[in-house]
Amino acid sequence: MKVAGNIDDVLITHALGSCIGVTVYDPKVKVGGLLHYMLPDSNLDLNKAKKTPAMFADTGIPLLFKSCYKLGAEKKRMIVKVAGGASILDDANYFRIGQKNITALKKIFWKNNVLIDGEDTGQNYNRTVHLDIATGKVVVKNSGGVYIEL
Repeated sequence: MKVAGNIDDVLITHALGSCIGVTVYDPKVKVGGLLHYMLPDSNLDLNKAKKTPAMFADTGIPLLFKSCYKLGAEKKRMIVKVAGGASILDDANYFRIGQKNITALKKIFWKNNVLIDGEDTGQNYNRTVHLDIATGKVVVKNSGGVYIEL
């Protein structure tokens, strides 16, 4: 996870497979953050969650928002975009980690009245996400080299 309030910064996370990349951005104060979480629920490993809360949806998402608030962002102005949650190396969809990560994200957002403004989730390919702090622009590049703006 990384948050920034410097307009020269671009936050990037690479190789989102079943993981989820969550971007938040407040256009008024030009503060944004990017979370790359791996698993839906910190109860899977409470010790790891204490050391690396950004690894889990239920601990990482609140940390992302609170960290942006510390830089002056306000929830009501936040633009939220998400990518990832693919079924990679799980052709039979047995583990469904990508889908579980998407479901966890949507439950947390629903409980907290957070709307998703842009989304590129699911499917079976990796993604790289860029968040430009100057503009709030979020660009996703898939493993085929195709770029889309969310």
